[in-house]
Amino acid sequence: MEQLHDLRVSRIKRLSSPGALKDKLPVNDRIASTVSSGRREVENILNGTDNRLLVIVGPCSIHNVDAALVYAEKLSGMRSELRSELCILMRVYFEKPRTTVGWKGFINDPHLDDSYDIEHGLYYARKLLIDINALGLPAATEFLDPITPQYVADVVSWAAIGARTIESQTHRQMASGLSMPVGFKNSTDGRINVAVDAIRSAMHPHSFLGIDREGHSSVITTKGNPYGHLVLRGGMTPNYDAQSIAVAEQLLEKAGLSQTLLVDCSHANSGKKHAQQLKVWENILEQKTGGNRSIAGVMIESNLCSGNQPFPEDPEKLRYGVSITDECISWEETERMLRQGADVIAKLMSKEA
Repeated sequence: MEQLHDLRVSRIKRLSSPGALKDKLPVNDRIASTVSSGRREVENILNGTDNRLLVIVGPCSIHNVDAALVYAEKLSGMRSELRSELCILMRVYFEKPRTTVGWKGFINDPHLDDSYDIEHGLYYARKLLIDINALGLPAATEFLDPITPQYVADVVSWAAIGARTIESQTHRQMASGLSMPVGFKNSTDGRINVAVDAIRSAMHPHSFLGIDREGHSSVITTKGNPYGHLVLRGGMTPNYDAQSIAVAEQLLEKAGLSQTLLVDCSHANSGKKHAQQLKVWENILEQKTGGNRSIAGVMIESNLCSGNQPFPEDPEKLRYGVSITDECISWEETERMLRQGADVIAKLMSKEA
């Protein structure tokens, strides 16, 4: 009989089940406390019962777990120091959506050599998340592949649905079952209404195909996620200014949703230039000082060193602590920005007291 399936598949390799990986890298009470308290803090900020500013900051993407942990150690100190004004989570992104082709992230290709050792990527992604949470620092990530959450979602306190997947029913269904708050970015061309639709969709129960703890194909039935929210990341033009924020507020109100949102200081809002993130950050702080209450938090792309470097490249030649995807601000710049923000929020809190 003529072959009818797998005509364009060259290889199928079975992975360890989510349960098997979790058994190898279990969560202890301390880590569970960090994850759950991080989720509650974000929920309270979104609810308006916590008036701190949420700051999700870290590398554009993880490609070196050792450098990421050094960064996490520094950021955990800032989280403790500024905890009265800022709720800091580390951006720990392992999956990268590509407009055409390119490196798809640490989970997909951890060795940076097109070997696609996903078993290794999943193991060390989970291990890094556990190590970061062990520092008392909650983690944030973007979920791209709908199977990935089964392996790592229990050690994530905030999740994003990105601009390229915001219209995907698969991702809206997935978000409806995630155990943490989920930020929905506007589309790459700047449309906010598709993110609003996604928030509404994810609030409702869904049933869909997925895998269980043992890796078996299953029907997943969700309850709906009440903590979906908008993330403005710019589009054809930036959308962090007061006028754009007002438009977003109106769209959220019209949809019957909370007028609470986050602003991404990077991506199209900064023209993907790391130095421009400070401009966005200062504008947001000015809006907060001027009385804006809808901006609950910001996202910042930051690394040990500023800028980025070309990739693909020989991994041995890559500069330590420098992004291989989008440009990031340096750690020194990050410290200054966080302290600047904490000072502004502290003054606002004193006025409201």
